[in-house]
Amino acid sequence: MDLISKHNIVHRYEKRKLLIAVNCVAGLAIFFFGYDQGMMGSVNVSIDYGVNRMQYGHIDPEAKQVVVDNSLLQGGIVSVYYLGTLLGCMVGGWIGEKIGRIKVMALGCVWAIVGASLQTSAMNADWMICARLINGIGTGMLNVIVPVWATETASHTSRGQFVAIEFTLNIFGVVIAYWLGFGCSFVDNGYSPFVWRFPIAFQLIPLIFLLCIVWFFPESPRWLVKVGREAEARYILGRLRGEDEYGLAEAEFQDIRNVAELEKKSGKVNSYFHMFWDVMPKKIGGGSSGKLHIGRRVQLVIWLQILQEWIGIAGVTIYANDIFNQAGYSVFKSRWIAGINDIFYMFSTLIAVFTLDRLGRRVTLYWGCVVMGISMFLAGGFSRLSQNNANDDYLKGAYGAAGASFTFLFTFGFGATWLTVPWLYPAEIFPLQCRAKGNAWGVVGWSIGNGWT
Repeated sequence: MDLISKHNIVHRYEKRKLLIAVNCVAGLAIFFFGYDQGMMGSVNVSIDYGVNRMQYGHIDPEAKQVVVDNSLLQGGIVSVYYLGTLLGCMVGGWIGEKIGRIKVMALGCVWAIVGASLQTSAMNADWMICARLINGIGTGMLNVIVPVWATETASHTSRGQFVAIEFTLNIFGVVIAYWLGFGCSFVDNGYSPFVWRFPIAFQLIPLIFLLCIVWFFPESPRWLVKVGREAEARYILGRLRGEDEYGLAEAEFQDIRNVAELEKKSGKVNSYFHMFWDVMPKKIGGGSSGKLHIGRRVQLVIWLQILQEWIGIAGVTIYANDIFNQAGYSVFKSRWIAGINDIFYMFSTLIAVFTLDRLGRRVTLYWGCVVMGISMFLAGGFSRLSQNNANDDYLKGAYGAAGASFTFLFTFGFGATWLTVPWLYPAEIFPLQCRAKGNAWGVVGWSIGNGWT
């Protein structure tokens, strides 16, 4: 195939080997996404960062930790990142249909690299806020386009396996971010700028690597058909499915071409505005999708993602050190308990692989709500009891241990249920002709929910 670069791995690998290579690249992007989420947990408690640079707190001379005086500034620096992801996902979903998945992934890497570099070199709060906004835009682009690219190249028999790997790698990034930050906290007794600058700079490694290798991977066959590059799409599908499955690849190609024709007829209806406004009455321009009810589906994925974050997992992940410290543990012990909680969180994501399809989406959400609701209530209650018995070492330790245990159970419940379903839902309920933009609306909900919390 002369139209595709001779350096593209599609010429070298086929079938399972090619799919594994594609999923490895997608997994690298998702690992970065998880790392970027978990990174601020250790950065926020750095003395040089919180006191000297961002100036939202002071040092407790006895505990040698940051005491936050301006929680609005601290929270604003964290949440502005999610404003960036909101902007990035909308832009990424739109231009992804115009210039292709690979180029948007590369563009997202460039934005994230610039944002990460600016964060690493930040000298004050204004600098950091701008840097995190830029970094968030790049992350939003990657977050909206990588899952679409991966699912459009994978066969229906391997998508479930990829979803399991995706969420595990995402939380693995959170785990690496936390323990790297924990290790750096011992440099110069925690007073060195290295404590927070190195963990931020570390994200440049997967980003630069991803930017360099993404050009050697095949474009989405679906997008190629949409823009009229059918010969390339047919060749890539043939390599993905294997020469011995030519009939299957050809049938899939014809299905994609039929969907592309449908897209041309309904392109205006499937714009972001029409998808969102579709839930409104016809008298004011809604209902343009007819019985498909695209507007209802948009509201479902947006609010499901918002509710996912309102559950409180972002607070547990980012402020885990403070939570365990309030439960009565020392600063040092709080930090390593929070790190173990992240590891527990990572392994809990594998539970969904075995239960999600058997129980269904709604039952999974139901039992997750029950487990997390009870756990959060008891974790808060026992933590409060630990604080109220600060002068009794035995009761303080017992109540603190109980609070920490139920925090672990809360994290387990979320990883096994609510972490997965809101990300699967858009791919399952949106028609093919607007699936990429439907996924973008899901990321919008995720960004709003994270920024709000």
